[in-house]
Amino acid sequence: MKTSVRMPVGAGLAALLLAAGAVGCSKDDTASESPEMTPAAAVAKAAKNSEEINSLRYRMTGKVPEEGRVKAEAQMQIKPTLAMSMKMTALDQGADGTAEIRLVDKAMYIGGGPEAAKEMDGKSWIKFDLSAMGAGDELNQLGGASQADKNPATESTFLTGAKDVEKVGTETVDGVKTTHYKGTVALADLEKSLGDEDKATREKRQKSLEQYDKMGLDKLTMDMWVDGDDQTKQFRMRGDADKGPLDMTITFLGFNEPVKVTAPPAAETADLGEMMKGAQQG
Repeated sequence: MKTSVRMPVGAGLAALLLAAGAVGCSKDDTASESPEMTPAAAVAKAAKNSEEINSLRYRMTGKVPEEGRVKAEAQMQIKPTLAMSMKMTALDQGADGTAEIRLVDKAMYIGGGPEAAKEMDGKSWIKFDLSAMGAGDELNQLGGASQADKNPATESTFLTGAKDVEKVGTETVDGVKTTHYKGTVALADLEKSLGDEDKATREKRQKSLEQYDKMGLDKLTMDMWVDGDDQTKQFRMRGDADKGPLDMTITFLGFNEPVKVTAPPAAETADLGEMMKGAQQG
């Protein structure tokens, strides 16, 4: 069995999608803004409310550097333990463009169907034990997939660091009336502000900022659509990276619903750790 496998879509994309994932959903179909609430305050309130979410479902569409056009749907449990399943497609990659990711019991599984099975002795899933040490360069090649357990609400809070937040107007998103805000976020300013955050928030933001730094981004244009419950219904991130444009829109479909994620059958799964041990012994 090969010990270096090119997974479809690319786990770098997987890491980005996982990182981009969640800020909340609406329980109300009316959008409102208190007369005394500024755009910056409204965005900050929505970001704060995202911390109360235990689970969510969301849809993602857009462009990612190198991968091109992508689409995905996912469900994720944040509390009490992290679990996630996502089906995604890189629309510009043909047969290699579809993959499924599951995160359960501190292990990540990436499945590529028949195309992946051709490279892995008939097994269509590969397992990465995120709790084990020593995965080394093989895991690093996934473009940061080992960070999949970070809080997916992190990126949504970035708009609170913009100095030019403004209200665009009112718009309907998936049948929900929302207020649309936008602003530009300089990553250097976010890095400087880390010292003002508590340890947990600082560590989560630092991981995300490092990811964008590696992409060659120095700023993000962000849009946020906030519903009448002061929750984010949708947000969009755009930027010019070294290897192409980033333009990702995340729309929230449900929240605080039961999430059940199971590991793929063992007979269909190749364990990266075991593959590496076998290679070393050989």
